[in-house]
Amino acid sequence: MSTHPRSEQNRFPISEKVRFLSGVAAYPHGPKSVEVIETHMSWVFLADELVYKLKKPVRYDFLDFSTVEKRCAAVADEVRLNRRLASDVYLSERPLRIGTDGRLTLNGYGQAIDWMVEMRRLAQEQDLEHVIASGGPRQVDLSRLTDLLAEFYLGLPPADIDQDTYCSQFADEAQLTENVLTDRTLKLDEPLLASALDGFRRAFETATPLLRHRVQKGCIVEGHGDLRPQHVFMSEPPVIIDCIEFNLRLRLVDPLDEIVFLGMECAHLGASWVAGKLVRRLNSVIGEPSADLADFYWRYRALLRARLALLHLVLQPGRTPEKWRPLAGAYVALSTRPDLMRRQPGGLQSDDSCAGTG
Repeated sequence: MSTHPRSEQNRFPISEKVRFLSGVAAYPHGPKSVEVIETHMSWVFLADELVYKLKKPVRYDFLDFSTVEKRCAAVADEVRLNRRLASDVYLSERPLRIGTDGRLTLNGYGQAIDWMVEMRRLAQEQDLEHVIASGGPRQVDLSRLTDLLAEFYLGLPPADIDQDTYCSQFADEAQLTENVLTDRTLKLDEPLLASALDGFRRAFETATPLLRHRVQKGCIVEGHGDLRPQHVFMSEPPVIIDCIEFNLRLRLVDPLDEIVFLGMECAHLGASWVAGKLVRRLNSVIGEPSADLADFYWRYRALLRARLALLHLVLQPGRTPEKWRPLAGAYVALSTRPDLMRRQPGGLQSDDSCAGTG
C-alpha cells in the first residue's frame, strides 16, 4: 500500500479528515446521514448501513498509530483478526485519498494518505449489553454464542509464550492496578479496597502454579483480547467484533480468562447467572478448569476494569467523576464475588487440564 509524500499528508491533519468524513457527500454509497463518534483511539463514522473507523495519529505505551504506515498496518490487522469471529462484518481496508483535484476522496483514484476499516453496521439492540438490559439472553442464543467461541478457541494453535513471561505479565499489571487504586486522591472506599486487594493477593498466590500449568499444557492462544458484552452481538449467527489488533501481548490469553471476563462483565450488568453458564457450556474447550484459577481471573479482571475507570480521572481531570469513580467502586466490589460463577450447578470443577487446541 503506497502513501502520499509527507508534504501532502501534512496538508490534511486529522481535523480536516474528520470534517470531510462527517459529511454525507464523502461516501460513494450515498448515505442519508452520518453519525460521528470519537473514541480514545479512533474516529468512527456511522454512514447508514456502513461504518468507517479512522485511527487517530497517537502513540501510547501499548500502541503506536503515529504514522500513516503504522495506521495502515493496524487497519490490515484489524480486518484480518476480526474476520475470525465476524467474517461478514469487516468488509475492507478503505483508503482515504487525495484525488486529482487535490481534495480528499473515498473513490478509487488518487494517492492514499490514510486508511480506514470499512464495516457492515450492526443493530445496537443486538449487542449483549442491550440484550441483558432487555431481560436476556435466551438459552438458545447463549448456546449459539458458546458454539461460536468453542469453534474459535479449538481452532487456535498454542501461543509461543513461556511460563515466566505469562505469570510476570499478571504480576506487573496487578502492581500497576494496585498503584492506581490505592491513590487516596481518587477516593475509593478504603475498607472495601483493602479487602478486595487482600483477596486478590491470596488468589494470585494460589493460582500461580496453575497459571504455569496452563502454559505448559498449551492453553494460551491468540484470542480476542477484549471480550466484553458490548462487542458480542446476539444475531443469527452471533458475531464478535473489536478484537485487540494493536498489541499481540494483550491477545495472548487463556480461553478461560476470556470466558470468565465476559461472565464477570455480564454480572456487572446484572446477569450474574451468565458466568456459570458460559463456563459449564465451554468445559470441552477449557478443560474442566479449577475454581481457584477462575477465581483469580475474575478478581484480576474486575480490579483491572476498576483501574481503567479511574484512569479517566487521571488522564482527563474533572471529566465526569460522577461516572468513573462509582464505576470503579462497583468493579472493586464485584472483584470480591467470584462465587457468582458457582450459582449454576456444574460450572467449575477441581481439575485443571486443558483441551487440545489447533
